[in-house]
Amino acid sequence: MLEIPVGVSNRHIHLCQEDFEALFGADSELSKAKDLGQPGQFAAEEKVDICGPKGTIKGVRVLGPFRGHSQVEISRTDAFKLGISPPVRDSGNLAGSAPITLNGPAGSLQLKEGVILAQRHIHMTPDLAKQYRLTDGQMVSVSCDGPRALTFHQVLVRISPAYSLEFHIDTDEANSAMLNSGDVVTLE
Repeated sequence: MLEIPVGVSNRHIHLCQEDFEALFGADSELSKAKDLGQPGQFAAEEKVDICGPKGTIKGVRVLGPFRGHSQVEISRTDAFKLGISPPVRDSGNLAGSAPITLNGPAGSLQLKEGVILAQRHIHMTPDLAKQYRLTDGQMVSVSCDGPRALTFHQVLVRISPAYSLEFHIDTDEANSAMLNSGDVVTLE
């Protein structure tokens, strides 16, 4: 039985350097606020407002380091507020995803695509994946106990030597099972 720590992912944005500079100014730098569960990943001090046809969500945290393409990850509840219909996708799979307007302190920009509901997933190392006979891209199920015990199906396995073991879900999913970051789920 493999117990996996939970990492609840609130709405956030990954920016490429060009878009960061458009939003924060050419001389701005990404400032680390705190490290995240995955090695090298961090929450930045910088925040942007995301604007859809029906509403705006202010103060969405930027995560670092910079990425090759800008990407916004929100919950379905956020999507309703914004008035958009983003697809459920693995990080980086942005073709045909929802558009959004980003407003920063130095400027604004329109992403023609880039908003997704992140596919729930497990980060793990190759050694651990081998031990449990899992492959990158495989779909598995995990379960949790408690007053709202449930099983999450269609959990994507992501394998890299750069990862540490963690089950990532968004706030809607976490709330449905009363899970918090640091809680534990079990691989089925």
